[in-house]
Amino acid sequence: MSASPTAAPSAGNAFPSPGFLGLGFVTNFFDTLGIGSFATTTSVLKLGRLIDDENIPGTLNTGHLIPVLLQAGLFLSAIEVEMVTLVSMIVAGGIGAWFGAGVVARWPRRTVQRAMAMALVFTALVITLRQLNIFPQGGDAIGLSGVALVVAVLANALFGALVSLGIGNYAPCMAVIYSLGMSPRVAFPIMAGSAAIMMPAAAYRFWKSARFDRRTALGLTLGGIPGVLIATYLVKELPVKALLWMVAVVLLYTAAMLWSSSKADTQADAQADAQAGARVPA
Repeated sequence: MSASPTAAPSAGNAFPSPGFLGLGFVTNFFDTLGIGSFATTTSVLKLGRLIDDENIPGTLNTGHLIPVLLQAGLFLSAIEVEMVTLVSMIVAGGIGAWFGAGVVARWPRRTVQRAMAMALVFTALVITLRQLNIFPQGGDAIGLSGVALVVAVLANALFGALVSLGIGNYAPCMAVIYSLGMSPRVAFPIMAGSAAIMMPAAAYRFWKSARFDRRTALGLTLGGIPGVLIATYLVKELPVKALLWMVAVVLLYTAAMLWSSSKADTQADAQADAQAGARVPA
């Protein structure tokens, strides 16, 4: 089911399989609840060997784009956030995503694998710190000013760049918002609104470079839309805390698999170079 980078946009004319639709539904369902979709989707795609590793970041950004836009519209219409804080963080995230995607789209497979592995470890660490209540649990502010606003804007620009590696902005953005004393409730429109700007910027760069898998991305989109709607309107309570521990373990295992794959690719390239050198006449 793997596709070459150059064939990604035109390959896969078939409709997405039920598995890809289900993956889109489940990951975006939990994304709407604040768990995030990038890290969980990366784990499934990597462990199932469903697409080439170097195509994973682009597939995440293109496939989850429309469900995230839907989330943003729902959260922004329902939850009040101070406008300067909201707009400045969203714009900063978009700028970070634009430049980050331009860099990542040119990286070789091995570099993408190792960068994603480190990004997954970082996400697992943030989740663990949240679970252990080491991060502050937030305050009641709906906006920021002064130094706190500057810190939030710079942090969101960095998270926008990390989106290009396939790391979602939800976990780190939520940690920053809580740490600066903002209400946990306003984290959702800020996170979703930021992602709604970050992801189109990143998705466009990946689309142009053909570094994504079209069939998988379409499955994430079509399955993700009902996942968002059901999580928003029908689900009232889930054991999210217990689920997050499982997610952290899966992320660490996936990171180890990605790093191991990058080492195997390095050894294979070295062997190929050695064989090519041996065939060169003296």
